[in-house]
Amino acid sequence: MKRKAILLVDDEQLIIDSLARELSCEGLDLDITRATSGTEAISLLNNGSFDLVVTDLQMPGMDGFQVLKAAKRKDALTMVIILTGYADLEAAIDALRLGADDFLQKPCDTDELLYRISNCFVKQAMQKKIALYENILPVCSYCHKIRDDRQTKTGEGPWYSLEEYFSRVQGINFSHGCCPACFAKEMGSYIQDKGW
Repeated sequence: MKRKAILLVDDEQLIIDSLARELSCEGLDLDITRATSGTEAISLLNNGSFDLVVTDLQMPGMDGFQVLKAAKRKDALTMVIILTGYADLEAAIDALRLGADDFLQKPCDTDELLYRISNCFVKQAMQKKIALYENILPVCSYCHKIRDDRQTKTGEGPWYSLEEYFSRVQGINFSHGCCPACFAKEMGSYIQDKGW
């Protein structure tokens, strides 16, 4: 399993150092990067790749909302945990609506943070697996029909012939012909059948 890259974002150096130290002491295989402002975090996001971002919500200049949006814009599968003070609870709910994967109130318990991080990584693994399967076009091995799941639940779409599918989905019309290899094969069979 590859080493997980985490970006910790908080404008208070003491908090960010404490979080980094606590996560490092747990013996997890984490690559921890620190940012002390939203601006620095967004720059790091634009120039790197992170599996998880743990960000404070209230920061001067660019806040946690902007960090969240930048992380999800760069890669929708990047997990984001929002850290917030009690007074920011409503804002944290807004962050969840914007795509945050979890939130915790500050100061947060290390065990609770580790639990939330673990949940985020499980969720991320599931989303990656789903994304992989969504990019596979289901084709019958026998009749070569294609299942169209775009308007239905995955696995329940109607089956169409190759021609019908491309006509419906891409608006492409077909003209049937024969490639040189098939032509040679068919002509060879025809000649053999006729005994020529």
